[in-house]
Amino acid sequence: MNDFGASTQGASVWRQPKTVLVLVGIVLLAGVVTVSILRDRIVSQPQWQVNVVGQGKVSYQPDTAEVTIGVQVDRAHSAELAMRQLSEKMDKIVAAIKAADVPAEDITTQNFSLSPQYDYRDGVQTSGGYSANQQVIVKVKDLNNSKEKLAKVIGEATKAGANQIVGVNFSVSNIEELKQQARVEAILDAKGKAGSLAEAADVRLGKVIGWWENVVQAPGAPYYGERAMGIGGAGGGSTPTVPAGEQEIVVEVTVNYKVK
Repeated sequence: MNDFGASTQGASVWRQPKTVLVLVGIVLLAGVVTVSILRDRIVSQPQWQVNVVGQGKVSYQPDTAEVTIGVQVDRAHSAELAMRQLSEKMDKIVAAIKAADVPAEDITTQNFSLSPQYDYRDGVQTSGGYSANQQVIVKVKDLNNSKEKLAKVIGEATKAGANQIVGVNFSVSNIEELKQQARVEAILDAKGKAGSLAEAADVRLGKVIGWWENVVQAPGAPYYGERAMGIGGAGGGSTPTVPAGEQEIVVEVTVNYKVK
């Protein structure tokens, strides 16, 4: 066969669909491999890093409390009468709270409502009067120097006519300082764990390249006293006992080390 025939036969082979598909497949495969290599180098480059979690705990005595105190008026003959009775009762309660050494700026209205009440007899709805409710949040400070102050506020409020004590939440004024102490303890804890783990794994740790924190606050649950269901009222009994207890702040810090 002459050269012309050979070249013609070779050209026909290259034009065959099967050969063309094979070539296209090779090109596409090469492209996929190239993209994968670039992706691994850019996105999935080995970092040789390790994360260690440390925990810090700081205990404290609450020095501030917020108590929700309210009064409920039921079955007043008219809306006007319900509001008048509510206002008179709340004025006495607020005056009693102020007399217990709570400044006016630490007494804030939380809820105020007026609504009709209904009675049902034999499937028939009839008017049952009007109910009115008002609740205030009272912030009681300096509990460390006056441990009985909170109990006094609650007791005086119930004597003045409060029939709702919804709950008490305790806090501390220097919370940010305590959080910082817990953070430092968490990082030191992570550092100690990292050294032990590195020794066990027979590797050396490099510099810290980042850290993340998770503040786990675990204050005590709100205290619900015996008057929470409204059994106090004007001329109520003895002063309640409201222990603040000891609270704890827990901070977890994840420290990211470079592995040499």
